[in-house]
Amino acid sequence: MGRLCSVFLIFSSILIFGGHYFEGGSATTVTYDSKALVIDGKRRLLFSGSIHYPRSTPEVWPELIRKSKEGGLDVIESYVFWNYHEPVRGQYYFEGRFDLVKFVKMVQEAGLFVHLRIGPYACAEWNYGGFPMWLHFIPGIQFRTTNSLFKNEMERFLVKIVTLMKEQNLFASQGGPIILSQVENEYGNVEWAYGIGGALYVQWAASTAVALNTTVPWVMCQQEDAPDPIINTCNGFYCDRFTPNSASKPKMWTESYSGWFLSFGYAIPYRPVEDLAFSVARFFETGGTFQNYYMYFGGTNFGRTAGGPLVATSYDYDAPIDEYGFLRQPKWSHLRDLHKAIKICEDYLVNLDPTYMSIGSNLEAHIYNGTAGCAAFLANIDHSLDANVSFNGNLYTLPAWSVSILPDCKNVIFNTAKVVSQKSTAGSSHQHKVNKEYFLESSAWQWYKEQVGTQYNNSFVAPGLLEQINTTRDISDYLWYSISINVNEEAKEVFLHIGSLGHAALLFINKRLEGFGYGDHDDANFTIDKQIKLNQGNNSLELLSMMVGLQNYGPWFDIAGAGIYLVTLDAVEDLSVREWTYQVGTEGEYLGLDNVNHANSSVWSSGNLLPTNQSLIWYKKEMVHWH
Repeated sequence: MGRLCSVFLIFSSILIFGGHYFEGGSATTVTYDSKALVIDGKRRLLFSGSIHYPRSTPEVWPELIRKSKEGGLDVIESYVFWNYHEPVRGQYYFEGRFDLVKFVKMVQEAGLFVHLRIGPYACAEWNYGGFPMWLHFIPGIQFRTTNSLFKNEMERFLVKIVTLMKEQNLFASQGGPIILSQVENEYGNVEWAYGIGGALYVQWAASTAVALNTTVPWVMCQQEDAPDPIINTCNGFYCDRFTPNSASKPKMWTESYSGWFLSFGYAIPYRPVEDLAFSVARFFETGGTFQNYYMYFGGTNFGRTAGGPLVATSYDYDAPIDEYGFLRQPKWSHLRDLHKAIKICEDYLVNLDPTYMSIGSNLEAHIYNGTAGCAAFLANIDHSLDANVSFNGNLYTLPAWSVSILPDCKNVIFNTAKVVSQKSTAGSSHQHKVNKEYFLESSAWQWYKEQVGTQYNNSFVAPGLLEQINTTRDISDYLWYSISINVNEEAKEVFLHIGSLGHAALLFINKRLEGFGYGDHDDANFTIDKQIKLNQGNNSLELLSMMVGLQNYGPWFDIAGAGIYLVTLDAVEDLSVREWTYQVGTEGEYLGLDNVNHANSSVWSSGNLLPTNQSLIWYKKEMVHWH
């Protein structure tokens, strides 16, 4: 796909999009007033979509951007991911999927603007919310509050990213595509937990951002106390009732949820396009002028990038462009048609205030009257009842939970509940044409059976049960807890109780699997309660504790723990206080089985009969792409 994508890149000094011109390479001024963002002196109504560059690959970026533009977007939005850009303090990485400059330049080449959400806290269902793990181990540090150690590190990274963008001439005033920057992220949801330190931190973050002189506006989403000149914005499923905290700021929606993220064990998220289109139309109907889909393309949480607990590797998000880069119909087409309809009303929406009119029970009209004409939105906000209404001397049928758009106050050109664009073929949510010249040739399966409790050079003994994150330091998602239990008398049965902060664990008694426990995304804690048999003499008890993404959201999320915290026998003997042997990581990781460079290692077994229904088996299958 990547080799085909390049033909869609348009290199030109003037690039056309949405009926406007983006002059790449020429300086652009970006300000705002009470109605809208003002670009080169003109108020603009802007549709935006989130595409996180590391959740795809550089080969696919051009096609994703092209499909976003064809869907009617003006802006591409992305977070910046601190933990992967600075994996070791002072050592930076901007290559491959993390080539931020390349991504921003590709958006510019397509003729679209960029909203760069630098943060550096991202949340985003991303591991540790985007914070690097080394930050956690700075003595005395406290995240996202008036802690000087944290503020110094955060400011240093903000300066790094802003300087990088300036060096590449990527801000609008330099002829680049970046028209907005974001500092922090949804801090208003957790500010209460930090007391006065939270309020002071907001003031500091705002002043620090402004002092960086990006020459474009800064925003803080979900931040009612965002100080001037920072624009506070709305995130949510519906934002039509949102108002900014100052009459001088425009009504902006930075996260309009196209669906939701997937967690292990939960239903696959789905949001009907009729509801999404309704929410978007209502936002513009009530005075909004900037709206961003979160996500427009969600993509994939590659490697260990997924946040936690238990966020899945898929970040499809039921977005208009699915995880594999295909158009999700009818969502993509219906929204494209909505964008066209609203754009026709742009001059009215960015220059006039609407007049509200009740046209019946749960029926509303917002009218934009100008000297040269008018535009109107007719809304039925009843969830189940259709309605016939009279407006401007004409009769209109309004389906339940819908908005009709009348760019001349007479003719309906779009209704959010009437999906007339392309739909997927029955029986499948995705029907795509595949080039038959391309095939995947696969080899036979190979496997490696991990040994229970194998100890390597980095195993160690410590008293008590250690917290997992501080022990593994995010080097691995796995930690072995091992202990020996001596039984003087004959073999006996005992009741074993295990408590864990998350996220999952396997229990082995004398190398035999005896139990499995796991939490979920909303409550990672879990217990394993098991009647077990202990033999006379020494018995081995081994627990493989597993993490599925570091916590990424909530107040003080950075100190959330994981791993085993309690082990008792018959509710009498507390093994938690005894000495335990620890091993960070698995045998397979130690051997490098997860490294593609070791794919041909001689340790792999092969044959016609695969081992199944067994624990701790590594499986490998090579796929060869040819055409």
